[in-house]
Amino acid sequence: MGAPPCPRWRRRCRWAIPCRSLSSRPPWGGWPGCCAWREGGSEMRVLIVGGGRTGSELARLLLQEGQEVTVVEQRAEVVARLQKEVPEARIVVGDGCEPYILEQAGVRKADAVAAVTGHDEDNLVTCSLARQEFRVRRTLARVNNPKNEWLFTRDMGVDVHVSQAHIMASLMREEMATLSMAVLLRLHKGDTVLVEDILAPNSAAAGRPIRDLALPEDAVLVAIIRGDEIVIPRGNVVLQAGDHVLAMIKSAEREQLAAAFK
Repeated sequence: MGAPPCPRWRRRCRWAIPCRSLSSRPPWGGWPGCCAWREGGSEMRVLIVGGGRTGSELARLLLQEGQEVTVVEQRAEVVARLQKEVPEARIVVGDGCEPYILEQAGVRKADAVAAVTGHDEDNLVTCSLARQEFRVRRTLARVNNPKNEWLFTRDMGVDVHVSQAHIMASLMREEMATLSMAVLLRLHKGDTVLVEDILAPNSAAAGRPIRDLALPEDAVLVAIIRGDEIVIPRGNVVLQAGDHVLAMIKSAEREQLAAAFK
């Protein structure tokens, strides 16, 4: 008997490919995110260092996606909680900064290591060991203090670093600048987005043909939804108040596009 199928086997992942047909890593280049990245027919092995709230939630989500998860944690009370919250995960008790603990946790067979403790120095050491000593292919580190973010580079063994403060600030800037614009889809590590903007009754774009608008250089209007009708956005199409405009743009150009539709 082989390994049990991914729990999402009867559905489709974001890449619209059944899990069992994936034979190589999908091309998004960031932290693995489709329903299952499978190589040689086996699930992805993820080693999480740090069993706090971030680590336990990450473990829970990955287990739901059918991945094989090991969590390293040294605090007895946290270990006890993990055993209740994520019983399917393998728990290794110890310090994730110690090479022999990582060995016990199976780091040599891991496809990815996520260091998500509350201490930046520990997360940096763990990722450096994982990459430089054990040659793990993908590493992710949590950054607790934004002042330390400059340390988390590929040269130090970190592929992806996540700063919660910077994420919140970035999201707030985007949302405040583009309150009427909804992001429907993010592509290519979030650099390109599919957005929807609804033209307000007082929009300067209403009553004007598309070719007269000052759109961002790389913006591509995909469709205009007008009531029950879908309008192809050609240059001579005149926009109307209430139109739902779908556009593919660079993330950095959201504010410029929103200004064109105000």
